[in-house]
Order: sequence, then C-alpha cells, then structure tokens
Amino acid sequence: MNYILFDEPKIRQSLLPFTYTRPVSEIRIGILTIKEKWEKVSGLKISVSTEKYLSEKYPLRVSKKEDNIWINGSVIPTLELFKSIKSLKKYEGIQFGNTLIAMNSGSKPFEPTAIKCAIWKGKPILHINHLWDIFSFNGEALEQDFNLLTKGKKSGKVSKTNTLLGKKIFIEKGAKLECVILNSNTGPIYIGKDTEIMEGSVIRGPFALCEGATIKAGAKIYGPTTVGPCSKVGGEVSNSVIFGYSNKGHDGFLGNSVIGEWCNLGADTNTSNLKNNYSIVDVYDHSTNKMVSTGLTFCGLMMGDHSKCGINTMFNTGTVVGVCANIFGGDFPPKFVPSFSWGGASGFTTYKLNKAFETAERVFERRHMKFDSKEKDILKKLFALVGTS
Repeated sequence: MNYILFDEPKIRQSLLPFTYTRPVSEIRIGILTIKEKWEKVSGLKISVSTEKYLSEKYPLRVSKKEDNIWINGSVIPTLELFKSIKSLKKYEGIQFGNTLIAMNSGSKPFEPTAIKCAIWKGKPILHINHLWDIFSFNGEALEQDFNLLTKGKKSGKVSKTNTLLGKKIFIEKGAKLECVILNSNTGPIYIGKDTEIMEGSVIRGPFALCEGATIKAGAKIYGPTTVGPCSKVGGEVSNSVIFGYSNKGHDGFLGNSVIGEWCNLGADTNTSNLKNNYSIVDVYDHSTNKMVSTGLTFCGLMMGDHSKCGINTMFNTGTVVGVCANIFGGDFPPKFVPSFSWGGASGFTTYKLNKAFETAERVFERRHMKFDSKEKDILKKLFALVGTS
C-alpha cells in the first residue's frame, strides 16, 4: 500500500498563515511533525498531497500498482487508528463526525465521494482544526510522542549539578545541561540530541527541546511547550509551540502562542495572552477574513514563517502575523498583520520580495543552510497569491 497525507481544504484555510508555507501534516505539535508521527507509527515513508506551489518541496507520490491510502493530514496517529486504516479495502474509508480520516482509492485518484465510509468507533481522535489547537492540544500530543520515542530506550545521564524531579525525563545523546531544574511531575520532559540548556534555567513539563535547540541562561519555561529544532529560547515561555529554526533569545514573555520557522522575536518582546476583562479571545481567520472566537480566555501570538519583530515589541491577545512580516516601533501593532508587511502601529508598507530574500539568505547562512530555489519559489508564488505588490 502507498500512504499519502492530504490537506483537507477547509482545515488548511483555517490553519493559515502556517499552511501558506507547508502542508498541514508538516505542522509540529508535541515533539514531532504530524508527518513524522505517521512515519514513526507506520514504519513507512509517506508523501503528501498539498497546494501546487508547495509540491516541489513536498512532492506527491501516487502508485498505479498499489492501493493508495489517503490520510487526513490534520489527524494525529495512534497505533489503533493506523491498524484500522491499514485494513481498509478498496473504496472504503473512515469518518469521524463530518471529517474524512482516511480512505483507500485503489489505483484511482483521490475521490472522496466514491468512497463508502464507516464511522470511527475507537478511542477519541486528536486532530487540529484551528490555529489555537496547536498549543491547546500540545500537552496530549507531547505525551504521545514521548512514549513513542522513548519506548525501549534508556535515557542518557546528566551531572549532579542538575536537579531532576519526577520520573518522566528523557535525555538524548549529545545534550548539554548544567545547574538546571527539570520538573516532570507536571508532565514528561524530552531533551533532544545535541541540545543545550544553560545554567539557571527552570523547566516544568510537559516540555520538548528538539534536536540542536538551545535554552538560554535563566530561562523560565512552563509546559506544555515545544521548542523546535535549532531554535534559541530565553526569558519566560508558557504553553507555546515553536516550529523550528526560530529565535526568542532574550527576556520577554511568550504565552499560549505558536511561532513558525525562521522567525525572530527581538529583545523584550512580550505577548499578552489574557485580556484585562478576562473575556474570550477572538483571532483573525484567513478563511473568512473575519475575527472569530477561539472559545479560550488564554491566547497569545500566531506568527507565520520568516516574520520578525524589533526590540520591545508588544503583541495584543490573539494577534495573527502572516509570513515574511517585519514589525517594529512603539505601541501595539494591529491584531492582524498581513504577510509581507513592513512597519508597525503607525502603519505598514509592503515588504519587497527582494529584501525578504536578502534577509532569508542571511538567516539560512547563520544555520549553515542554503536558501535554495525551492524556498524562493514558495515565497515568490505566495507573494503573488496574497495580492501584495
């Protein structure tokens, strides 16, 4: 069988700006991306079906000989669910409420209307429908990933300068930490390969520090929080997900937030995650171009890939920032900052594509990586797509 993770259009729209630059299944929640979870559970390489302008970086592989199994990219896998999907016969599917979870199209293309669907009756399924689901469900997803990644493995040892509380702490090879407090009584803590936690940091689980990432000295981190690969984080962080290759290197508060890849938060950047009157937070929804209710009293910043903000930036509750935005200046910027915006509370101009490329090239070089033609083409097509000139 050939397995494919597909983007359900409505869900993809509701997860913008993060899905401007990636398929739904490339979103990180817990420790791994959704695609990495499926590959870990199945033991197989899985391709993705997504927007055409993303397909060169994320290619689709459809088989003409084997049955093609299409899986909703917003769904978090479990072994129970994978076994049911694996047993699907041709033109059968599984549905959860009104959401198609998976289907077997045989050797034919993706045609949901031609499928006979059974209703899922197993354990409740975790899947993301909205931006805020990423941090809201992060604790549950992190615990699942922790169990998946550490099963049958032995944690590395750390020096006696550290204080470890609780029994659910796992340290991968190459991790460096001294004079650190890790408290897993509130949830599991996973410290990935070649990471560093500098002295004086205090971390309460659930927490994941992914490969190559760094926690700066004296950081205070409350779970459920994920710091993605090669990111650098300092100051105070609570219930947030940083996808990877992004920096919050200085003091300042980040709470109930999601930060994409290649972002930078200037020194003393602060996010409000609770309104003064304790009312429900609204956020901008790209699919309707309107503010929608999150149903949450705690909700901070959603920042798309390649966006940056200057020192002392203040973000209001439920702020959504698009891709390649550059924010600076005093006072609060608007609660919605479109992609390719340059400015702040006093107004915005267009962040020209050639300037965005120059910055991205420098940022990639700092990570010893290349901002290649695939990355450029995605931003070029996105620049045209969002109507910026």
